[in-house]
Amino acid sequence: MSGIKIIALNKKARFDYHIDDTLEAGLQLTGSEVKSLRDGQCNLKDSYVSFRNGEAFLQNAHISPYKASSYNNHEPERLRKLLLHKIEIERLDDQVCKKGLTIVPLKLYFKKGKVKLEIGIAKGKTKGDKRQTDKKRDADREIASRLKHSK
Repeated sequence: MSGIKIIALNKKARFDYHIDDTLEAGLQLTGSEVKSLRDGQCNLKDSYVSFRNGEAFLQNAHISPYKASSYNNHEPERLRKLLLHKIEIERLDDQVCKKGLTIVPLKLYFKKGKVKLEIGIAKGKTKGDKRQTDKKRDADREIASRLKHSK
């Protein structure tokens, strides 16, 4: 995967949700936001995608203000428009409304100099599902450590 520089990952999303499908979207950003992203100043932890007037927006994504910028800085948690085709937006909105799914950001990265966001169509996990995830992860770690020691 040459030409891709990962800015931020949302590890909590894969723990809290079953991810059914993923999609790549562009973001409408200001100059100070892009400069801040180049420094890696971003947090996707509690963010999600919402729909208004036939447009998709990223909410609660925290991009820290750029330190070298003066008066022309951005708000850290403002609404950011996602750049998607109209058909994709309608399909996603339909799934959110009818099936009760949610759209969560998984990864923010640079691709050929442009900021891209990988979003996932997700269904929330129950407490039992999260316990299963923990057990599986612990078992995988145990197997890996035993393989390492056996060599």
